[in-house]
Amino acid sequence: MFSVPHPPFRTESTRSDLVESVHLVSVAVVDTGGRLFAHAGDAARMTYWRSSAKPFQALPLVQDGAADAFGFGPEELALACASHSSEPRHREVCMRMLAASGSTEEQLACGPHPPISTAIAESVIREGTVLTPRWSNCSGKHAGMLALARHHGWPTEGYQRAGHPVQERILQEVMRWTGLRRESIHLGVDGCTAVCFALPLHGMALAYARFGTTTEPAAMRLREAMWSHPELVAGTGRLCTELLASCPHRVLAKVGAEGVYSAALPELGLGVALKVEDGHGPSGPVALLSVLSQLAERHGISLPLEKLAHHAEPPQRNTRGELTGTLRPAGGLTFS
Repeated sequence: MFSVPHPPFRTESTRSDLVESVHLVSVAVVDTGGRLFAHAGDAARMTYWRSSAKPFQALPLVQDGAADAFGFGPEELALACASHSSEPRHREVCMRMLAASGSTEEQLACGPHPPISTAIAESVIREGTVLTPRWSNCSGKHAGMLALARHHGWPTEGYQRAGHPVQERILQEVMRWTGLRRESIHLGVDGCTAVCFALPLHGMALAYARFGTTTEPAAMRLREAMWSHPELVAGTGRLCTELLASCPHRVLAKVGAEGVYSAALPELGLGVALKVEDGHGPSGPVALLSVLSQLAERHGISLPLEKLAHHAEPPQRNTRGELTGTLRPAGGLTFS
């Protein structure tokens, strides 16, 4: 007798009722003890954590006393964890962080790029704005790294490069929360020029499970900062911001580039990490909301995800604004 294979978890892009494109998704859902609770695709998939690692990159800033030394409050800590949309408030908080630590925008190693926000990007073009490093979605993370270097008296030059004390300190935290040895983590260069970390999805999920439930003060401060100021973690209309605002203390989520997403569900003691295999960025929010919905149903809990329907199955439109299809989830998780 033949067994029917479990259908792969994926997103489907439709056009006029025909599935035009398929994007496979690998997922790991892990509890705080490291047990694989659910998965799809390859839960051991090795990939770069990208910006989903930002809360862990911000931890030394708090743990080592730099945040307190420079008077960083919840807004600054939220921006240190952010992939922001370059909105005016994002840029203002970044400059405030730099001024507090005695740093300058010229010292930011991140380069400018077109804003993630379509509205902000259009205004930049319309007004002929010259973009500078503060406009980078990672400028808060970099301002935090500079503050950490200044607090310790480390050189600020090269703070973003592998081997610098700032990056070595961050690597210690990545190892501690993921439970991985140094040789199991591959170092690369992120789009913002800082070090990025490649590791298995289950290691990322474990880190988020632990981060969501720990009573360690530094992690608790970062969690609360992200929940208190979701508008600084991403920006207007983006899933990270709307999910944090809709589910405070229940879901903590952070996007990464190339179809990566990580999340914590503190009340369930679970962490989630996913990778859209072809790096299709728009599929990340669709996949994450499907995973959260499946986990909520499995545990018999209610999450207010209906408020996020526009992210769960976003409409696809042509250049006239006419509806042509949707991007939707398909398949599901396998529960252990």
